[in-house]
Amino acid sequence: MRRFKIIGAFLAAGLLAAACGTSSTSSGGSTSSGTKGVLTISNEGGSLWTCGFNPYNLSFIQYSLGPVYEPLAFVNTLQSGKVSPWLATSWAWSNGNKQLTFTIRNGVKWTDGKPMTAADVAYSFNLLKQNKALDLNAIWSVLSSVTQKGTNQVVMTFKAPAVTYFYYIADQVAIVPQHIWSTISDPVKYPDSHPVGTGAYTMSNCTPQNITYKANPHYWQPGKPKVATVNYPAFTSNDTANTYLANGQAQWGSQFIPSIQKFYLDKSPNYHYWFPPVANVSLFINLTNPILKNVAVRQAMAYAINRQKASTIGEYGYEPPSNQSGIVTPTFSSWLDSSQAATFGNNYAYNPAKAISILTAAGYKKGSDGIMAKGGQKLSFTIANNGGYSDWVAAVNVIQQDLKAVGIQVTPKNLASPAWQAAVYNGKYQLAYNSETGGPTPYYELRQWLYSGNSAPIGQPAGSNWERYSNQATDALINAYPTTTDPATQHSIVTKLQKVMLQEVPVIPITESVDWFQYDTGTFSGWVTQSNPYAQPAAYNYPDWGQQMMNLQPAK
Repeated sequence: MRRFKIIGAFLAAGLLAAACGTSSTSSGGSTSSGTKGVLTISNEGGSLWTCGFNPYNLSFIQYSLGPVYEPLAFVNTLQSGKVSPWLATSWAWSNGNKQLTFTIRNGVKWTDGKPMTAADVAYSFNLLKQNKALDLNAIWSVLSSVTQKGTNQVVMTFKAPAVTYFYYIADQVAIVPQHIWSTISDPVKYPDSHPVGTGAYTMSNCTPQNITYKANPHYWQPGKPKVATVNYPAFTSNDTANTYLANGQAQWGSQFIPSIQKFYLDKSPNYHYWFPPVANVSLFINLTNPILKNVAVRQAMAYAINRQKASTIGEYGYEPPSNQSGIVTPTFSSWLDSSQAATFGNNYAYNPAKAISILTAAGYKKGSDGIMAKGGQKLSFTIANNGGYSDWVAAVNVIQQDLKAVGIQVTPKNLASPAWQAAVYNGKYQLAYNSETGGPTPYYELRQWLYSGNSAPIGQPAGSNWERYSNQATDALINAYPTTTDPATQHSIVTKLQKVMLQEVPVIPITESVDWFQYDTGTFSGWVTQSNPYAQPAAYNYPDWGQQMMNLQPAK
């Protein structure tokens, strides 16, 4: 899955408002009639389904958060961080932006018929405090308490002003039923095979080959959803998934398709696609490795890789080449400090001669086998990659050849998705190819890469920061960003974080990670489009895909 997901002045102003307006729908609606049709998703994940739906587990969250479990609010990264109510109807900041009070929606029920209450909300957040491994975005590094107030409010108190944490708090945390989860002995290992949520869909059945979602007949938003059944087949390679989509067996695609015009668009005038760039696909470097700890080695790698070639050959140009600053353009172009990047070889523009000179200055010499070495230690590494992603396999092959040209040997390990995820999350790799989720501004992806609170010891799963980067000065910058709502100050902090990326090269962005999205307007309407980007459109984006599932309906 490619979800591994602008809050600027606009969102900051919205979040600072005394209260957000209530949603356009009221509580207590029923969709027991009027749903029809079967929607099928084509999105290869590289493995069969393990049928886990724990919304606090990185491997499972993208199948549950949105359609089955719901968050407090929805933050749309494609509409300048526009915020819409979800399980909360309103919210208000107080005490110098160190306290956030949510008013919880009345009339919402869990799919087992019990009411969802403010107690469930407070419980869900405190569950993350009690089980750090579930706190995927390290929100308890800034939270000090979450308590229920009265019958329908939840008060969150922070250690410092934390407006920008609203995205993580409101959009990225699933609310779960206390009456079920409080009986679980180990929520970290809990697969949640039969989830009980509040969402528009229930997980009806799961096999290794397919997940079936059914419309929730008692969903709290009247008239939603319109589609009765959603099938999510498992695909282990792009080829089968793409064929399934192109011949009409699926209507919603979320994967790379080579030669998309000929292979897909030409098959029907109802077939469309949109690939908005949202984050980066990167070469992750295990910073606990004694050789890769050497910044010269990492800098040389960054100069040696031809990002444009990786984009052209690996991604057919659909994903533009990235830059070492880590700023996705044009989505976040206003945040890129071009003058600073220019002092680092034009933002580490492809320069193999520069790479060789850096390694030579660091004492490395090419042996008779063409591999650089120093003190008997060769620059020879493996790259963990998802073997089911044909575009990533091709891109890594480009990286392999580029690094070979400067004396660095890399051997791709194209793994099945579960083995690849386990290697990356637990730090059991030397180099790895993967992508973070990003967020409403560049700060969020930089925080995912660089915040030590997101990491974990080797052998334990990290929510992000898979390279295990740790620097107190960088942490201080990351912690300072949420304390201000001044755009100039926020830009200044992001500029300093870009300098960390340029100087220390903890991660090497290769191509810009787009939302892969293909859709069939002949069978369903209500799709996200470039002119109406009401959510990120790929079927692996949480909670966004839940928004799209609620808005789809059979075409007339």
